[in-house]
Amino acid sequence: MVNDYFRIFAASIASTMIYNDIREEELKNKVAKDWFGEFDTSRIIGNIDFSVFPNKDDIFHNIPLLWAEAKTGNYDTVTMFVQLILTIGKARTFTRMLPPAFLGAFDYQKFAFVPYNAIEDIFSINDFNWKVTPSNHESKEFLLVKERIESILAENTFVFSYEKDAEALRFFISHNIAKATDKARQTINKNNFLPIYLRWLEVIKPIISVDWDRLKREFNILDCDFYLADLFVDDKDTDDIADDTAIYANLFVQFENQGYKIPRENTGLIFDSIVSIKQKDVYKNFWRLYKRPPHSAYHDYIIERRELLVPQDIRERKGAFFTPRQWVSLSQQYLADYLGEDWQEEYHVWDCAAGTGNLLTGLTNKYNLWASTLDQADVNVMQERIAHGAMLLNSHIFQFDFLNDDFIPQSKGGKLPDGLYDIISNEEKRKKLVIYINPPYAEAGGGVGKHKAGVSTTHSVYKKYKDHIKKAANELFAQFLIRIYKEIPDCKIGSFSKLKHLQAPNFVDFRSEYQAKLQRLFLMPANTFDNVTGNFPISFQVWDCNIKEEFKTFMADAYDKKGKLLTEKKISAYNKERGVINDWLRNFYDKKGEQIGIIHNNKNDFQHNNQVRITTEDIKDHTNIITKNNLIQMCIYFAVRHCIPATWLNDRDQFLFPKEDWLYDREFQTDCLAFTLFHSQNRITAQEGINHWIPFTEQEVDAPDNFSSHFMTDYIAGKVSPSPLSHPDLFRVCEPTEVYQRSPIVFSAEAQAVFAAGRALWRYYLAQPKVNVNGSLYDIRLHFQGKNAQEKMNSKSEDTQYNQLTDTLRKAMEVLARKLEEGVYAYGFLE
Repeated sequence: MVNDYFRIFAASIASTMIYNDIREEELKNKVAKDWFGEFDTSRIIGNIDFSVFPNKDDIFHNIPLLWAEAKTGNYDTVTMFVQLILTIGKARTFTRMLPPAFLGAFDYQKFAFVPYNAIEDIFSINDFNWKVTPSNHESKEFLLVKERIESILAENTFVFSYEKDAEALRFFISHNIAKATDKARQTINKNNFLPIYLRWLEVIKPIISVDWDRLKREFNILDCDFYLADLFVDDKDTDDIADDTAIYANLFVQFENQGYKIPRENTGLIFDSIVSIKQKDVYKNFWRLYKRPPHSAYHDYIIERRELLVPQDIRERKGAFFTPRQWVSLSQQYLADYLGEDWQEEYHVWDCAAGTGNLLTGLTNKYNLWASTLDQADVNVMQERIAHGAMLLNSHIFQFDFLNDDFIPQSKGGKLPDGLYDIISNEEKRKKLVIYINPPYAEAGGGVGKHKAGVSTTHSVYKKYKDHIKKAANELFAQFLIRIYKEIPDCKIGSFSKLKHLQAPNFVDFRSEYQAKLQRLFLMPANTFDNVTGNFPISFQVWDCNIKEEFKTFMADAYDKKGKLLTEKKISAYNKERGVINDWLRNFYDKKGEQIGIIHNNKNDFQHNNQVRITTEDIKDHTNIITKNNLIQMCIYFAVRHCIPATWLNDRDQFLFPKEDWLYDREFQTDCLAFTLFHSQNRITAQEGINHWIPFTEQEVDAPDNFSSHFMTDYIAGKVSPSPLSHPDLFRVCEPTEVYQRSPIVFSAEAQAVFAAGRALWRYYLAQPKVNVNGSLYDIRLHFQGKNAQEKMNSKSEDTQYNQLTDTLRKAMEVLARKLEEGVYAYGFLE
């Protein structure tokens, strides 16, 4: 329905507010600009079409205000909301970030809103397949959701016409969406009350005026008791559940009068103790994020697990790999998302690379938890933690070398507890076993994240499976995964690791053997892990070994270092039939032509892009000769590798053998030439030989003398024709043996801007006294920037004008790079 209150604001607004005959992306941009200009609408949340956040200066800038579905044309509102709900449910977005106060749906005529809490129960439907395609409006799941929410939407939806209700729409946005942080509260349940506590320790504990050491020492009252007191009040900070004597009998601290009360029976003192809060605004802002108290179904569960909240002094010990607490919590949310809310009661969990056991922190059913580790010293640490409240059983902790020891029960002289052996040896019980691990990441010879450097080729698992998984056997984590898959069939696996087994060419044989189905996947920066400095992703995967499927591709959730959901990231396996970019480059090797440069072309992923460069001399290390016959192809390779910045998120992405479409795009080819000429990884230097890469004539740059080579300007002018190779010339499709006269290259506007900036830089350089007239871009940079004591070029110059010229060139190159990026994806150089 349309709320009658807002109809009174209907006013005559220009019909230009109707967004007819435009594409969906343009519609989203216009709606964002016209109606949500004061907000942040730039963030991409998975496959949700449109998201609204407070502006970046707002203290609550990370709290979503609105998630919306966008459609072109005149669309049915209910259908749009159903598709949005299926999109959210499929990704379980609400479990990984705070949901918004409102959901929305809009097309070119109207915008509709519904409070999130009006429909949130839909996400708790039992036995529902959330993995369906949301845009399939004929699926039984789509029709079921539509049937469930149609009457709810009829009672709770606000619909506004852009034209007729413009004033009412602006009023609604300013008085509801803008203030939605007051309404967007995350429900507290048994799977998130521990992660919320960890955040509470950072924000709320420091503003409570109390002597924590004395409380613990004299009365055994801990910070978690204050947290529990906070949980069991309502959203107005009043203890409206005080009548629940069962709860209050188990609370050591109670919230009262905007502070805390410690009843005298809990301290042995004559009077109740009163504890104040130093910064009440900070307190209120924190609890605005969560809906209190927890649902009554979780009251007893949370109270009975107070020991989970007892702080553990967990630290990385020598030889152990420590998993950061935020990723432990998130990984357990992903397991709950796939296995169900009650998974800890239904499944047994074995961490077979447990170290000191911190990966199991937060799990609550100690009778279903098992932990083994290579070193007895770590077993001792876990036993000490049990004495201080850790939720583990001594009988379920044991020393076990997973890559060497056999699966033999202790009753028969082996190392496995009989209860665990009974599970892994029983076909049906194995289906309810989760192997939950963060295994060592080392490969033969050591490396980052190594556990026992250089020993991966001595393990019995290596010897057993090396002929099956080939090069992947050098990786310790791959050895863990293949043994689990082969010898504990049908179990579930929750594992942290790098992405090699999903993407790398060396893991083709591994993927052929390891055919568990990937069900969940998220990525996080590796440098959030202790003692890891690399700029690459670590992943957490949930595998179902009972379902057989070779990995091909998956949409992963990507989080930043603070645990905020960034975007979805497509992860694809290397396709052996298709090949990688270095396979493509081999088609253009020219060992007979006259050398004008050398290209270095190491491995095929972003991780090795810093090794892709052009030099004058050949050092025989992953190099190929550049000649007039393959110049354009080599420039395409170079530009494709460098036009997209390497980040931690794309670090392991593979550059691929492209489609043939690039052959027919002359502008893409010449843009690559321009990009290569002026890129800093073009290390051609006149100090090591003739510089064939000067992109200007003497007249263009006021050179004081003649250049030694005019190859590049002759090539650009069409005066140099490549000799026929075993493929068509790039500037038109023709037979390989056909000879013709080339025409001059006409560069795009973006490439011309790069040339203009480069021309100004060359002129400034050649105007300096005593410079090498044949100087290259590298020589120019070296002249102005110089070298440091380590013989590395300085990053900046003291010459202000030079810095301005290079800044102009850099900006022009960035524009050209963004244009090239479109071709990189369009022609299949990257997925």
